[in-house]
Amino acid sequence: MKNNLSYQVSIHHQQLALKSVFRIARGTKTQADVIVITLTDGQYIGWAESVPYARYGESIESVTKQIQQLKLLPLDNSNIDKEIASLPAGAARNALDCALWDLRAKQKHTEVAELLSLAESQPCVTAQTLSIDTPENMAKAVLEMNNPPLVKVKLDNQSIIEKMTAIQQAAPQSKFIVDANEGWSLTDLQSCCAQLAQLNVVLIEQPLPADSDNELIHYQSPVPLCADESCHTRKDLGYLQGRYQVVNIKLDKTGGLTEAQALLIEAKDKGFEIMLGCMVGSSLAMAPASLLVNDAKFVDLDGPLLIEKDKAFGLDFHQGVMQPVKASLWGSATDMNYSEARSLMNS
Repeated sequence: MKNNLSYQVSIHHQQLALKSVFRIARGTKTQADVIVITLTDGQYIGWAESVPYARYGESIESVTKQIQQLKLLPLDNSNIDKEIASLPAGAARNALDCALWDLRAKQKHTEVAELLSLAESQPCVTAQTLSIDTPENMAKAVLEMNNPPLVKVKLDNQSIIEKMTAIQQAAPQSKFIVDANEGWSLTDLQSCCAQLAQLNVVLIEQPLPADSDNELIHYQSPVPLCADESCHTRKDLGYLQGRYQVVNIKLDKTGGLTEAQALLIEAKDKGFEIMLGCMVGSSLAMAPASLLVNDAKFVDLDGPLLIEKDKAFGLDFHQGVMQPVKASLWGSATDMNYSEARSLMNS
């Protein structure tokens, strides 16, 4: 690679319609608003997608502004890594970091997995998400999934056991992750946790608000607890010990694949199990995280199943099993159809 390469960034806001209304404990949505960026050296193009998340004070406007500020700088091989790393962990840094990895794979005629010394990703079970509804509608929705191996159930603190009982009876062979999205109290957790364990629930994700984690320090949960909103980067791990047994790694929280891989390694060293998660987005947003599935006990990268139209060459899912990312989408130097990326770059 030439030492004097300069880089140009383009930014695009895309609205991805959802197949159905998506409800979690903190709200409802009918579309996913994402940022897609392209990064080019004039010969090769890298691209990536990220999802600004209001829970973390982000919006399409704020993330776009962060990337635009970077665009004002002269970016070349001497400073691009440093400038991207200087951004706060979040959606802007995620898009730039992942686009740079994609571009480097093309520049070096290899794959991102090779650059990161990662083994080839294997097909894996991914959770399929069930949004909040009535017990009857949630049972009907899980039936339509046709015996899924793993289901992520969004639940607020209303009728927890009633809903999970209906779901489990409709899918008795499935295992479940319950995601409270910070919507429970410690009393809610204590009152239902033992019963949830009897309903094939294998993980409870972020039951309490992130600023109430101290209440978990003496709680011996019969179901492992996973930190999501409470875990962003490696700096959070020390505090999470003794409170959670699993951490949910999402690239839109870590600020990209670089920190995600580092977080995974350090979390495992500290004794945590790993969950790989996502915001609602296309396969382009899932692709970088999918390189880490071999080291995850739980995978939740079903974002493309929730949207009406995925990117070309998107991830393949069959009966709850996700196949590795295609070279034609992201992360490889294979001669690809990059018509959408080139169109975005030139728009």
